Amino acid sequence: MSRIDTNPSNASGHSVVAAPLPACPLARLIAHEIHERGGWMSFERYMELALYTPGLGYYSGGKRVLGQGPQDGSDFVTAPEMSPLFGRTVARQVEQALEHTHTDQVWEFGAGTGALAEQILGEIGDRIQRYTIVDLSGTLRERQHARIAQAHPALAHKVIWADALPEEINGVIVGNEVLDAIPVHLLAWNGEVWLERGVTLASADEERTTFAWAERPLPEGVRPPTDRPDSDFVPGTVVETHGPAEAFVATLASRMGRGAAFFLDYGFPAEEFYLPQRLGGTLMCHQAHRSDTDPLDQVGQKDITTHVNFTGVALAGQEGGWEVLGYTTQAHFLMNCGLLGLLPAPGEVPTADDVRATAAVQKLLGEHEMGELFKVIGFTKGAWFDALGFRQGDRTHTL
Repeated sequence: MSRIDTNPSNASGHSVVAAPLPACPLARLIAHEIHERGGWMSFERYMELALYTPGLGYYSGGKRVLGQGPQDGSDFVTAPEMSPLFGRTVARQVEQALEHTHTDQVWEFGAGTGALAEQILGEIGDRIQRYTIVDLSGTLRERQHARIAQAHPALAHKVIWADALPEEINGVIVGNEVLDAIPVHLLAWNGEVWLERGVTLASADEERTTFAWAERPLPEGVRPPTDRPDSDFVPGTVVETHGPAEAFVATLASRMGRGAAFFLDYGFPAEEFYLPQRLGGTLMCHQAHRSDTDPLDQVGQKDITTHVNFTGVALAGQEGGWEVLGYTTQAHFLMNCGLLGLLPAPGEVPTADDVRATAAVQKLLGEHEMGELFKVIGFTKGAWFDALGFRQGDRTHTL
Protein backbone atom coordinates (compact mmCIF):
# COMPACT_ATOMS: atom_id res chain seq x y z
CA MET A 1 0.00 0.00 0.00
CA SER A 2 1.10 3.55 -0.68
CA ARG A 3 2.24 5.77 2.13
CA ILE A 4 2.35 9.53 2.69
CA ASP A 5 5.80 11.04 2.31
CA THR A 6 6.39 12.76 5.64
CA ASN A 7 9.82 14.04 4.62
CA PRO A 8 9.11 16.78 2.05
CA SER A 9 11.92 17.30 -0.42
CA ASN A 10 10.99 20.92 -1.15
CA ALA A 11 10.55 22.50 2.26
CA SER A 12 9.87 25.97 0.89
CA GLY A 13 6.78 25.20 -1.10
CA HIS A 14 5.77 21.95 -2.74
CA SER A 15 6.17 18.27 -2.02
CA VAL A 16 4.80 15.82 -4.55
CA VAL A 17 3.75 12.25 -3.89
CA ALA A 18 2.37 10.40 -6.88
CA ALA A 19 -1.09 9.09 -6.08
CA PRO A 20 -2.76 7.77 -9.24
CA LEU A 21 -6.52 7.74 -9.20
CA PRO A 22 -8.89 6.25 -11.74
CA ALA A 23 -10.82 8.87 -13.68
CA CYS A 24 -14.06 9.28 -11.76
CA PRO A 25 -16.62 12.04 -11.20
CA LEU A 26 -15.40 12.80 -7.68
CA ALA A 27 -11.75 13.06 -8.75
CA ARG A 28 -12.73 15.34 -11.64
CA LEU A 29 -14.85 17.49 -9.33
CA ILE A 30 -11.96 17.91 -6.88
CA ALA A 31 -9.54 18.61 -9.73
CA HIS A 32 -11.86 21.32 -11.06
CA GLU A 33 -12.14 22.98 -7.66
CA ILE A 34 -8.36 22.88 -7.20
CA HIS A 35 -8.02 24.66 -10.54
CA GLU A 36 -10.67 27.22 -9.52
CA ARG A 37 -8.81 27.83 -6.25
CA GLY A 38 -5.61 28.68 -8.08
CA GLY A 39 -3.98 25.24 -7.97
CA TRP A 40 -4.06 24.54 -4.23
CA MET A 41 -6.70 23.16 -1.84
CA SER A 42 -6.52 22.83 1.92
CA PHE A 43 -6.55 19.25 3.15
CA GLU A 44 -9.59 20.08 5.24
CA ARG A 45 -11.56 20.88 2.07
CA TYR A 46 -10.17 17.83 0.26
CA MET A 47 -11.22 15.55 3.12
CA GLU A 48 -14.67 17.14 3.21
CA LEU A 49 -15.17 16.52 -0.52
CA ALA A 50 -13.72 13.00 -0.36
CA LEU A 51 -16.07 11.94 2.43
CA TYR A 52 -19.23 14.01 2.01
CA THR A 53 -19.75 15.23 -1.58
CA PRO A 54 -23.46 14.47 -2.17
CA GLY A 55 -23.86 11.26 -4.16
CA LEU A 56 -20.11 10.81 -4.66
CA GLY A 57 -18.29 10.95 -1.32
CA TYR A 58 -17.26 7.96 0.75
CA TYR A 59 -20.10 8.38 3.25
CA SER A 60 -22.65 9.85 0.84
CA GLY A 61 -22.16 7.75 -2.29
CA GLY A 62 -24.04 4.63 -1.24
CA LYS A 63 -21.01 2.49 -0.45
CA ARG A 64 -21.36 -0.12 2.29
CA VAL A 65 -18.78 1.08 4.81
CA LEU A 66 -19.68 -0.77 8.02
CA GLY A 67 -19.65 -4.53 8.44
CA GLN A 68 -17.96 -7.51 10.01
CA GLY A 69 -15.24 -8.11 7.43
CA PRO A 70 -14.11 -7.65 3.82
CA GLN A 71 -16.31 -10.56 2.78
CA ASP A 72 -19.41 -8.38 3.19
CA GLY A 73 -17.93 -5.51 1.18
CA SER A 74 -17.35 -3.27 4.18
CA ASP A 75 -14.26 -1.34 5.22
CA PHE A 76 -14.33 -1.30 9.02
CA VAL A 77 -16.32 -2.33 12.06
CA THR A 78 -17.33 -0.24 15.07
CA ALA A 79 -18.18 -1.29 18.60
CA PRO A 80 -21.99 -1.47 18.22
CA GLU A 81 -21.57 -3.91 15.31
CA MET A 82 -19.15 -6.02 17.33
CA SER A 83 -21.55 -6.70 20.19
CA PRO A 84 -25.02 -5.60 21.27
CA LEU A 85 -23.62 -5.50 24.81
CA PHE A 86 -21.84 -2.28 23.88
CA GLY A 87 -25.04 -0.35 23.27
CA ARG A 88 -26.85 -1.95 26.19
CA THR A 89 -24.02 -0.74 28.44
CA VAL A 90 -23.93 2.79 26.99
CA ALA A 91 -27.71 2.89 27.49
CA ARG A 92 -27.20 2.72 31.26
CA GLN A 93 -25.22 5.94 31.15
CA VAL A 94 -27.77 7.53 28.85
CA GLU A 95 -30.60 6.56 31.19
CA GLN A 96 -28.84 8.02 34.22
CA ALA A 97 -28.20 11.25 32.30
CA LEU A 98 -31.84 11.50 31.24
CA GLU A 99 -32.92 11.11 34.85
CA HIS A 100 -30.50 13.70 36.24
CA THR A 101 -31.15 16.27 33.51
CA HIS A 102 -34.94 15.72 33.60
CA THR A 103 -35.11 15.19 29.85
CA ASP A 104 -36.56 12.48 27.62
CA GLN A 105 -34.86 12.90 24.24
CA VAL A 106 -31.72 11.33 22.76
CA TRP A 107 -29.73 12.76 19.87
CA GLU A 108 -27.28 10.47 18.09
CA PHE A 109 -24.77 11.83 15.59
CA GLY A 110 -23.24 9.56 12.96
CA ALA A 111 -25.45 6.57 13.70
CA GLY A 112 -23.84 4.22 11.18
CA THR A 113 -25.98 1.15 10.57
CA GLY A 114 -28.35 2.05 13.39
CA ALA A 115 -26.90 -0.63 15.66
CA LEU A 116 -26.31 1.69 18.62
CA ALA A 117 -29.78 3.22 18.29
CA GLU A 118 -31.30 -0.26 18.18
CA GLN A 119 -29.39 -1.29 21.30
CA ILE A 120 -30.18 1.85 23.32
CA LEU A 121 -33.86 1.74 22.40
CA GLY A 122 -34.03 -1.95 23.24
CA GLU A 123 -32.59 -1.29 26.67
CA ILE A 124 -34.34 1.94 27.74
CA GLY A 125 -36.85 2.70 24.99
CA ASP A 126 -39.70 3.34 27.42
CA ARG A 127 -37.67 6.16 29.01
CA ILE A 128 -37.12 7.89 25.64
CA GLN A 129 -39.85 9.96 24.03
CA ARG A 130 -37.90 10.87 20.90
CA TYR A 131 -34.68 9.52 19.39
CA THR A 132 -33.24 11.86 16.76
CA ILE A 133 -30.55 10.67 14.37
CA VAL A 134 -28.39 13.22 12.56
CA ASP A 135 -26.56 11.53 9.68
CA LEU A 136 -25.38 12.95 6.36
CA SER A 137 -25.75 9.69 4.49
CA GLY A 138 -29.15 9.02 2.90
CA THR A 139 -28.15 5.42 2.22
CA LEU A 140 -27.34 4.82 5.87
CA ARG A 141 -30.63 6.38 6.90
CA GLU A 142 -32.46 3.69 4.95
CA ARG A 143 -30.46 0.97 6.70
CA GLN A 144 -31.01 2.59 10.09
CA HIS A 145 -34.77 2.83 9.59
CA ALA A 146 -35.07 -0.77 8.40
CA ARG A 147 -32.94 -2.10 11.25
CA ILE A 148 -34.77 -0.27 14.01
CA ALA A 149 -38.22 -1.03 12.58
CA GLN A 150 -37.42 -4.73 12.40
CA ALA A 151 -35.89 -4.92 15.89
CA HIS A 152 -38.37 -2.68 17.73
CA PRO A 153 -41.57 -2.16 15.72
CA ALA A 154 -43.35 -0.74 18.75
CA LEU A 155 -40.61 1.86 19.29
CA ALA A 156 -39.77 2.80 15.70
CA HIS A 157 -42.21 5.73 15.72
CA LYS A 158 -39.98 7.46 18.28
CA VAL A 159 -37.07 7.69 15.83
CA ILE A 160 -36.78 10.70 13.52
CA TRP A 161 -34.01 11.98 11.26
CA ALA A 162 -32.78 15.56 11.14
CA ASP A 163 -30.80 17.44 8.50
CA ALA A 164 -29.97 20.44 10.67
CA LEU A 165 -29.64 21.32 14.33
CA PRO A 166 -32.54 22.98 16.10
CA GLU A 167 -32.05 26.24 17.92
CA GLU A 168 -32.19 24.38 21.24
CA ILE A 169 -31.43 20.80 22.27
CA ASN A 170 -32.78 19.37 25.51
CA GLY A 171 -31.71 15.81 26.05
CA VAL A 172 -28.72 13.48 25.85
CA ILE A 173 -26.31 13.55 22.91
CA VAL A 174 -24.39 10.43 21.91
CA GLY A 175 -21.60 10.33 19.32
CA ASN A 176 -19.71 7.08 18.72
CA GLU A 177 -16.80 7.49 16.29
CA VAL A 178 -18.15 10.70 14.84
CA LEU A 179 -15.47 13.26 15.77
CA ASP A 180 -12.72 11.28 14.00
CA ALA A 181 -14.52 11.67 10.65
CA ILE A 182 -14.67 15.48 10.76
CA PRO A 183 -12.13 17.10 8.36
CA VAL A 184 -8.81 18.35 9.74
CA HIS A 185 -6.05 20.73 8.73
CA LEU A 186 -2.54 19.37 8.20
CA LEU A 187 0.60 21.24 9.26
CA ALA A 188 4.15 20.23 8.29
CA TRP A 189 7.43 21.22 9.99
CA ASN A 190 10.36 21.65 7.57
CA GLY A 191 13.00 22.31 10.22
CA GLU A 192 12.62 26.09 10.01
CA VAL A 193 8.93 26.97 9.83
CA TRP A 194 5.52 25.33 9.99
CA LEU A 195 3.69 25.09 6.66
CA GLU A 196 0.12 24.18 5.81
CA ARG A 197 -0.06 20.95 3.84
CA GLY A 198 -2.70 20.81 1.15
CA VAL A 199 -3.46 19.13 -2.15
CA THR A 200 -2.57 20.12 -5.69
CA LEU A 201 -3.28 18.61 -9.09
CA ALA A 202 -0.31 16.72 -10.52
CA SER A 203 -1.95 15.60 -13.77
CA ALA A 204 -5.36 15.02 -15.28
CA ASP A 205 -6.61 13.46 -18.51
CA GLU A 206 -9.41 11.17 -19.64
CA GLU A 207 -7.73 8.12 -18.11
CA ARG A 208 -6.28 9.30 -14.85
CA THR A 209 -6.33 12.11 -12.31
CA THR A 210 -3.28 12.40 -10.07
CA PHE A 211 -3.21 14.46 -6.90
CA ALA A 212 -0.12 15.47 -4.94
CA TRP A 213 0.84 17.07 -1.67
CA ALA A 214 1.71 20.77 -1.69
CA GLU A 215 2.69 23.12 1.11
CA ARG A 216 2.36 26.84 1.63
CA PRO A 217 3.09 29.30 4.45
CA LEU A 218 0.69 29.31 7.36
CA PRO A 219 -1.72 32.20 7.72
CA GLU A 220 -0.38 34.72 10.21
CA GLY A 221 -1.02 33.72 13.81
CA VAL A 222 -1.73 30.05 13.03
CA ARG A 223 0.43 27.50 14.83
CA PRO A 224 0.05 23.90 16.02
CA PRO A 225 -1.94 23.77 19.29
CA THR A 226 0.98 22.62 21.39
CA ASP A 227 3.28 24.32 23.87
CA ARG A 228 6.25 22.22 22.80
CA PRO A 229 9.15 24.20 21.30
CA ASP A 230 9.64 23.80 17.56
CA SER A 231 13.10 22.37 18.19
CA ASP A 232 11.44 19.24 19.64
CA PHE A 233 10.10 18.27 16.22
CA VAL A 234 12.01 16.46 13.49
CA PRO A 235 11.93 18.03 10.01
CA GLY A 236 9.22 16.28 8.02
CA THR A 237 6.83 15.99 10.99
CA VAL A 238 3.14 16.31 10.08
CA VAL A 239 0.41 17.08 12.62
CA GLU A 240 -3.33 17.63 12.47
CA THR A 241 -5.40 20.44 13.91
CA HIS A 242 -9.10 19.94 14.59
CA GLY A 243 -10.81 23.29 14.17
CA PRO A 244 -13.98 21.94 12.48
CA ALA A 245 -14.52 19.22 15.11
CA GLU A 246 -14.00 21.67 17.94
CA ALA A 247 -16.37 24.15 16.29
CA PHE A 248 -18.95 21.35 15.99
CA VAL A 249 -18.67 20.54 19.70
CA ALA A 250 -18.87 24.22 20.67
CA THR A 251 -22.00 24.63 18.53
CA LEU A 252 -23.71 21.64 20.14
CA ALA A 253 -22.83 22.98 23.57
CA SER A 254 -24.13 26.46 22.82
CA ARG A 255 -27.45 25.07 21.55
CA MET A 256 -28.10 22.79 24.48
CA GLY A 257 -30.58 24.17 26.95
CA ARG A 258 -30.39 21.28 29.40
CA GLY A 259 -28.87 17.83 29.10
CA ALA A 260 -25.66 15.86 28.71
CA ALA A 261 -23.38 14.62 25.93
CA PHE A 262 -21.06 11.63 25.54
CA PHE A 263 -18.49 11.15 22.79
CA LEU A 264 -16.66 7.85 22.30
CA ASP A 265 -13.70 7.82 19.95
CA TYR A 266 -10.03 7.00 19.57
CA GLY A 267 -7.61 9.71 20.56
CA PHE A 268 -5.42 11.34 23.18
CA PRO A 269 -5.14 14.47 25.32
CA ALA A 270 -3.06 17.20 23.63
CA GLU A 271 0.10 16.34 25.57
CA GLU A 272 0.10 12.86 24.04
CA PHE A 273 -1.37 13.85 20.70
CA TYR A 274 1.52 16.17 19.84
CA LEU A 275 4.38 13.97 20.96
CA PRO A 276 7.45 14.71 18.80
CA GLN A 277 7.82 10.96 18.21
CA ARG A 278 4.49 10.94 16.32
CA LEU A 279 6.22 12.01 13.10
CA GLY A 280 3.41 11.33 10.64
CA GLY A 281 0.48 12.45 12.77
CA THR A 282 -2.52 10.13 13.08
CA LEU A 283 -4.09 10.38 9.62
CA MET A 284 -5.32 6.96 8.52
CA CYS A 285 -7.43 5.40 5.77
CA HIS A 286 -9.50 2.21 5.91
CA GLN A 287 -10.57 -0.02 3.06
CA ALA A 288 -11.63 -3.68 3.11
CA HIS A 289 -10.61 -3.84 6.81
CA ARG A 290 -7.04 -2.84 5.94
CA SER A 291 -5.40 0.46 6.81
CA ASP A 292 -3.06 2.75 4.91
CA THR A 293 -1.88 6.35 5.19
CA ASP A 294 -2.48 7.67 1.66
CA PRO A 295 -5.72 9.70 1.45
CA LEU A 296 -4.89 10.88 -2.08
CA ASP A 297 -5.30 7.39 -3.48
CA GLN A 298 -8.74 6.05 -4.53
CA VAL A 299 -10.60 9.15 -3.42
CA GLY A 300 -14.14 8.40 -2.32
CA GLN A 301 -13.47 4.68 -2.09
CA LYS A 302 -11.99 4.53 1.41
CA ASP A 303 -12.43 6.11 4.79
CA ILE A 304 -10.21 8.99 5.92
CA THR A 305 -9.90 9.52 9.65
CA THR A 306 -7.70 10.95 12.39
CA HIS A 307 -7.46 10.49 16.13
CA VAL A 308 -9.22 13.01 18.35
CA ASN A 309 -7.50 15.69 20.41
CA PHE A 310 -9.65 15.38 23.53
CA THR A 311 -8.10 18.43 25.16
CA GLY A 312 -9.36 20.54 22.27
CA VAL A 313 -12.77 18.88 22.52
CA ALA A 314 -12.98 19.58 26.26
CA LEU A 315 -12.05 23.24 25.82
CA ALA A 316 -14.52 23.66 22.95
CA GLY A 317 -17.31 22.16 25.04
CA GLN A 318 -16.55 24.46 27.94
CA GLU A 319 -16.44 27.49 25.63
CA GLY A 320 -19.93 26.56 24.45
CA GLY A 321 -21.27 26.34 28.00
CA TRP A 322 -20.82 22.67 28.88
CA GLU A 323 -19.20 21.36 32.05
CA VAL A 324 -16.99 18.29 31.80
CA LEU A 325 -18.46 15.28 33.58
CA GLY A 326 -15.43 13.09 33.07
CA TYR A 327 -12.89 11.63 30.67
CA THR A 328 -11.68 8.05 30.74
CA THR A 329 -10.81 5.02 28.65
CA GLN A 330 -13.51 3.00 26.94
CA ALA A 331 -12.59 0.03 29.14
CA HIS A 332 -13.16 1.96 32.36
CA PHE A 333 -16.33 3.56 31.03
CA LEU A 334 -17.94 0.28 29.98
CA MET A 335 -16.95 -1.53 33.16
CA ASN A 336 -18.23 1.36 35.29
CA CYS A 337 -21.54 1.08 33.44
CA GLY A 338 -21.81 -2.63 34.21
CA LEU A 339 -20.68 -4.39 31.02
CA LEU A 340 -19.18 -7.36 32.85
CA GLY A 341 -22.49 -7.97 34.61
CA LEU A 342 -24.10 -8.68 31.24
CA LEU A 343 -21.81 -11.65 30.62
CA PRO A 344 -22.68 -15.22 31.75
CA ALA A 345 -22.09 -15.78 35.45
CA PRO A 346 -19.09 -17.93 36.44
CA GLY A 347 -20.01 -21.59 36.41
CA GLU A 348 -22.75 -21.28 33.81
CA VAL A 349 -22.41 -23.43 30.70
CA PRO A 350 -21.83 -20.88 27.92
CA THR A 351 -23.84 -21.02 24.72
CA ALA A 352 -22.35 -20.25 21.31
CA ASP A 353 -23.74 -16.72 21.63
CA ASP A 354 -22.09 -16.38 25.04
CA VAL A 355 -18.73 -17.36 23.57
CA ARG A 356 -19.07 -14.79 20.80
CA ALA A 357 -20.16 -12.13 23.28
CA THR A 358 -17.18 -12.83 25.53
CA ALA A 359 -14.78 -12.60 22.60
CA ALA A 360 -16.27 -9.27 21.55
CA VAL A 361 -16.07 -7.91 25.09
CA GLN A 362 -12.38 -8.81 25.21
CA LYS A 363 -11.86 -6.57 22.17
CA LEU A 364 -13.95 -3.77 23.63
CA LEU A 365 -11.99 -3.82 26.90
CA GLY A 366 -8.56 -5.12 25.93
CA GLU A 367 -5.65 -2.77 26.50
CA HIS A 368 -4.15 -3.71 23.13
CA GLU A 369 -7.52 -3.61 21.37
CA MET A 370 -10.11 -0.84 21.88
CA GLY A 371 -10.08 -0.56 25.66
CA GLU A 372 -7.18 1.87 26.02
CA LEU A 373 -6.99 3.59 22.63
CA PHE A 374 -10.68 4.56 22.69
CA LYS A 375 -11.70 7.25 25.16
CA VAL A 376 -14.99 8.68 26.40
CA ILE A 377 -15.64 12.28 27.34
CA GLY A 378 -18.85 13.44 28.98
CA PHE A 379 -20.40 16.89 29.36
CA THR A 380 -23.46 18.37 31.02
CA LYS A 381 -25.37 21.62 31.01
CA GLY A 382 -27.47 22.27 34.07
CA ALA A 383 -26.84 20.55 37.36
CA TRP A 384 -23.59 18.55 37.48
CA PHE A 385 -24.03 14.91 38.48
CA ASP A 386 -21.80 11.98 39.35
CA ALA A 387 -21.86 10.23 35.97
CA LEU A 388 -21.81 6.46 36.18
CA GLY A 389 -19.20 5.94 33.50
CA PHE A 390 -16.48 8.01 35.16
CA ARG A 391 -16.69 6.82 38.76
CA GLN A 392 -13.43 4.89 38.51
CA GLY A 393 -10.45 5.65 36.30
CA ASP A 394 -11.37 9.26 35.53
CA ARG A 395 -8.54 11.01 33.64
CA THR A 396 -9.94 14.52 33.42
CA HIS A 397 -6.76 15.80 35.06
CA THR A 398 -4.78 14.77 31.96
CA LEU A 399 -6.74 17.03 29.60
